[in-house]
Amino acid sequence: MLMLLPGLICDASIYAPQAAAFRDSRVVDGYGLRDTLEAMAEHVLEQAPERFDLLGHSMGARVAMEIVRMAPQRVRRLALVSTGVHGLQPGEVRKRFDLRRIGREQGMEALVDAWLPPMVAPANRADPAIMEPLRAMCLRAGLETFEAQIDALIARRAAEDLLPQITCPTLVMTGSEDSWSPPQQHHAVAAALPNSELVIVEGAGHMIQLEAPEAVNDAIARWLARPVND
Repeated sequence: MLMLLPGLICDASIYAPQAAAFRDSRVVDGYGLRDTLEAMAEHVLEQAPERFDLLGHSMGARVAMEIVRMAPQRVRRLALVSTGVHGLQPGEVRKRFDLRRIGREQGMEALVDAWLPPMVAPANRADPAIMEPLRAMCLRAGLETFEAQIDALIARRAAEDLLPQITCPTLVMTGSEDSWSPPQQHHAVAAALPNSELVIVEGAGHMIQLEAPEAVNDAIARWLARPVND
């Protein structure tokens, strides 16, 4: 089974093209109000089969790495998509709290309208087929979920030390236009992994699953075809 983990204020709908293409998949439909990555990882493990392939996007990739820390023997293959492994960056807490303040003072619509467009490649921001489902998804999450997940991200551990220990087939993927998790960041992640493939999807931003579904699905299919030691 392929387990698909969403990122910040995302739900199962972010993976609609992937769920349709890969029938033996299960999308985790959010994490409730869990406010640590470890608790999110435990939530996923509770609903996962004994052995599974694991793909996480953005914050979901951070959750995936915590799953590998907790239960490496259960993960057959790993995919880290549009993410990072570093700890807190200078100014990051302020930026995240600025968004939280917008949500508290102006409402969730204002927060999403400030946060979402930079997560999409400039050429895709005027495409309603991409933007409308993304905006509706983020609004469904609500401010309470945003705040819990921001707390989890602020409290995260760096994961650089984990990468050399991950020996399963690992896909590292991002969009060429992802300004939040840029390609150079993924080059470094792939270089630290013993058994990785790096894919940069041209023209896609951070919300890569909906921006470039065919290219993403092609990369996933190749990754799932890689042999594993069962």
